[in-house]
Amino acid sequence: MRLKWLAPDEMSPEQKTVYDESIASKRGRPPEPMMAWLHSPEMAKHATRLGALLRYDTSLTPALSELAILVTARHWTAHFEWYAHKKMALDGGLAPDIIEDIKQRRTPTFTDPKARVIYDVAKSLHEARSLSQPLHDEAVTLLGARGLVEIIGLCGYYTMVSMTLNAYEFGLPDGQISELA
Repeated sequence: MRLKWLAPDEMSPEQKTVYDESIASKRGRPPEPMMAWLHSPEMAKHATRLGALLRYDTSLTPALSELAILVTARHWTAHFEWYAHKKMALDGGLAPDIIEDIKQRRTPTFTDPKARVIYDVAKSLHEARSLSQPLHDEAVTLLGARGLVEIIGLCGYYTMVSMTLNAYEFGLPDGQISELA
């Protein structure tokens, strides 16, 4: 880890306010990247609020949200993000074979057209850095304008998370080994 984690008693009043808000949130604890973001308390405040919104209050099911997050984590080879969200994806109902295909950088076979379009949108955003008109139109048809905006938001937010985790070399919990190569 390239960054010293601040203990609560080492935090400025602004940092402590953000830290305490994260504990009182639906998460019940500070998300790992927030520990880096706390060095810019205003950024940490807004980033963690956005993250909570995108994780818990979108129009998407947990499985569909986690699908976009895993595609993003895999794109960035964000070891900690993959570790944390694989379990959440399984708990949310995403099929293990889909998760394995993403891990292996294979295109999964989907039975749910919404899941397929979310995968396609996330891949296109990360690889082509855009959406073709046909993919955009299909996503709006299947997810609605709100759903597409939320998928784009998830991919963007978790790109920032992945960059933070990678830049500061966040490790996995003791005894855990990364699944990503």
